[in-house]
Amino acid sequence: MGFDEVTALHLVGPADAFVAAALDDGYGNRIPCYEVHTIGVFSHRFRAEGGLMFETRETLSTAPVLDTIVVAGGRGIRRPEVSDKVAAWILKRVNDTRRIGAVCTGVYGVAPTGLLNGREVTTHWRFARDLARRFPRLRLDHRKPFVQDGPYYTTTGLNGGVNLSLAMIQEDYGPYVAQSVEQELALRLTKEDQEEFPSDTVPVDNHPIDRFSDLVAWVIRNLHADLSVEVLARRTCMCPSHFSKVFKSVFGEPPSDFVQNLRLNEARRRLSKRQKTLRTVAASVGFSSPDSFHRAFERKFGSRPSSYLDDRQQTCVAASNGSHESQALEEIA
Repeated sequence: MGFDEVTALHLVGPADAFVAAALDDGYGNRIPCYEVHTIGVFSHRFRAEGGLMFETRETLSTAPVLDTIVVAGGRGIRRPEVSDKVAAWILKRVNDTRRIGAVCTGVYGVAPTGLLNGREVTTHWRFARDLARRFPRLRLDHRKPFVQDGPYYTTTGLNGGVNLSLAMIQEDYGPYVAQSVEQELALRLTKEDQEEFPSDTVPVDNHPIDRFSDLVAWVIRNLHADLSVEVLARRTCMCPSHFSKVFKSVFGEPPSDFVQNLRLNEARRRLSKRQKTLRTVAASVGFSSPDSFHRAFERKFGSRPSSYLDDRQQTCVAASNGSHESQALEEIA
């Protein structure tokens, strides 16, 4: 999302990274991994710190339901009228959103919600003292360039937005897709540049993914179903052994690990929904027993799935308790 006096690269960097994330279908076509929406906080048009003008299709009032929200940084987000509006909107969306990222000073738009209280965050060193003063319940360490604490991501530096996006892409699709995005963004070299560039960092050719055109999308729609290697291989008209080799070469992990990561990420998102229980969430994403779901969830996220239910119940409390910024937000909401 953007606003007047946004840092342009904080907005464009993550958007371009998510747009660059794509799968090769084996026939020379690319399947986008994400649908990206750029959102204006106050209107469809706003001006960046450097004078660039942006025009968006969506504003806060028209934005669709989003899996991921990324708040850009810049001088504008440090103004209370901007940060309070962003924070109030996030509070209304948090139960329908899987994760939230803040690029550098974008954390000023998330901190007033109270959702980051007690969590580790980072921001640009120049604003660390002010952020700590205004939001003393944050565990702030500006020395770290990137911090993930649960479903909240913060980062610093001019390229922080790209790094944040790469971390999210790797979480969703594995290291190979994230590496491909990094190479797409960073290594668009001329022939002369490539001759001088270290050979071990020249982009590798995309692996062909014959008959994989709609597999990932189908898996996401059918997380509750049987997603064994045999089932996936049959859907792509491959033998299981060959399918497993091709899949791992593309996604960087075996099919079973990839499917389980998708199931766990979706389970974490569904746990934030109202009127959901651990048992129903586990079953809805394909776990045969609550015990196996608990074990897998703790291995991946380092916390019990029940803690996400507790966070959901405390969301309204977080919006009304704490600093005077949070109390002002209650009136805005």
